[in-house]
Amino acid sequence: MKRVGCWAVLAAAVLGALLLGGCATLFGGKDRAIATIMPTQGHQARGTVWLEQRGARVMVMVDLQGLTPDSEHGFHVHELGNCSAPDASSAGGHFNPDDQPHGHHGASPRHAGDLPNLKADSRGIAKVSFEVDGISVWPGSRSIIGRSLVVHSAPDDYRSQPTGNSGARIGCGVIGLQ
Repeated sequence: MKRVGCWAVLAAAVLGALLLGGCATLFGGKDRAIATIMPTQGHQARGTVWLEQRGARVMVMVDLQGLTPDSEHGFHVHELGNCSAPDASSAGGHFNPDDQPHGHHGASPRHAGDLPNLKADSRGIAKVSFEVDGISVWPGSRSIIGRSLVVHSAPDDYRSQPTGNSGARIGCGVIGLQ
């Protein structure tokens, strides 16, 4: 039997750990996602949104600038991960895997992608955190990985169908694993 050196064993162990770690990512081992919000044509909304799976809920941490000062903005997960159109219409409608009407993020029925309005301060900055249910960063029918986050020009009224009358899409970012 051939003797294997310590370095070869260590290299094999490290390679095995890397491969297993990669498999965990492919099969939902990651709990965090991120979206970089970029402005749509004629707007200034930009920043970063982090999403972290916490049991059955997702913690959403928002850091955006370029919003209308002292105003609220609709904020939604949209069905497609495509922000290429100048107005972000390529992101499609709200993420709605259960075919429900639009509604308030804390009530039922509602779209899974209905999120709380973002409140900008006097400098047009929104730094907020909140938890939501109905979405996931893990694989499955409620996964938001590969979908988009869209910031709107007006507040969501949580009643008007199908979008909450939240106005133009002023920022968009595709959600990916972090």
